[in-house]
Amino acid sequence: MCAVQAGFLGKRTLVLEKNDRVGAKILISGGGRCNYTNMYATDQQFISQNQHFCKSAFSQWTVDDTISFFETYGIQGKEKTLGQLFPLSDKAKDVVEVFTSLCADMDQEIWCNAEVKMVEKTDEGFTVRVEIDGRQEYVSAASVVIAAGGLPIPKMGATDFGLRTARNFDLKIIDTAPALVPLTITGKDQPWYEQLSGNSIFCRVWNDRISFEENILFTHWGLSGPAILQISSYWKPGEYINIDLLPNQNIAELIQQEKEVNGKKMLLAYLAGLYTRKFAEALSDKLPVEKNLASLTKTDIEDISALIHEFKVKPAGDKGYDKAEVMRGGVSTDELSSKTLEAKKVPGLFFGGECVDVTGWLGGYNFQWAWASGFVIAQNL
Repeated sequence: MCAVQAGFLGKRTLVLEKNDRVGAKILISGGGRCNYTNMYATDQQFISQNQHFCKSAFSQWTVDDTISFFETYGIQGKEKTLGQLFPLSDKAKDVVEVFTSLCADMDQEIWCNAEVKMVEKTDEGFTVRVEIDGRQEYVSAASVVIAAGGLPIPKMGATDFGLRTARNFDLKIIDTAPALVPLTITGKDQPWYEQLSGNSIFCRVWNDRISFEENILFTHWGLSGPAILQISSYWKPGEYINIDLLPNQNIAELIQQEKEVNGKKMLLAYLAGLYTRKFAEALSDKLPVEKNLASLTKTDIEDISALIHEFKVKPAGDKGYDKAEVMRGGVSTDELSSKTLEAKKVPGLFFGGECVDVTGWLGGYNFQWAWASGFVIAQNL
């Protein structure tokens, strides 16, 4: 995006791509369909030490700008859940081809298999040492843009290059951690989750900082699914998360209503009507499922309500960068101009995208930050 927007302004860029092709993360996003923005994206869906930092970029490049940009180059969007916008074709490669075609049309050069070994400030600008196809190349440039992503999915080529470069220029780094990542359960509780592997339930998941209503997915090692990925960005080791297994309804009232017309129904059968049979059976060691509804005591109802509406989980950890969608933390926003994304201490050095301490929710938000930061940097090269 930065190279394309710079091209529109008549500026020449060289994209140095470590992988053998561009857009690897675009190509796998959304299961290969690429959720390229979110219709409701604002600064409120981003985590940063400075919550206001991304406002300037989002005022310069809006969601409407993203939608219009892709429509101009042949990609019509379709909304799925919660404002998530996907290409009508459901093909992530179409998104990549927009950028590669525009770069080709404007003679914006792209070198693949190009690993940057050094970025050095000079009197004239910068010298960048690149290893490409086994040989060393030195590139001189007036400006350098670091849009190297974060640490997730190292098998796709992710590295700490952006963070290392920032440190080399004495820029502060906010502690990094996996975000939008499945959570693990170990110890005596793990078999209970394992038996439910594959079960998906619509829930409200919350802690003292945030709440999400989406599906959770039980796995043989713990919990995943959209609601868990979302809350993981706000979770710290040692903390509990709470799960309402029946949001927007009251299980005590529902049982009372059913009891009045069918008191002989077993609690197990009733719960199996709300959830899968497998999930209802799994609750047998936590609830009196062998009782019929008429025989449930006030204490039983209270226990059922507490478990269904405030199921507490204390994850052991997360699945790490191999399974994380994004990285939390990164180059401190204190070090960058919010208007230009240029490093305050190093004129001509810019940071954008995931390597900056701006982390979005699941659902196209991080792409919107990528496009916005690419646009902003291009205006100021």
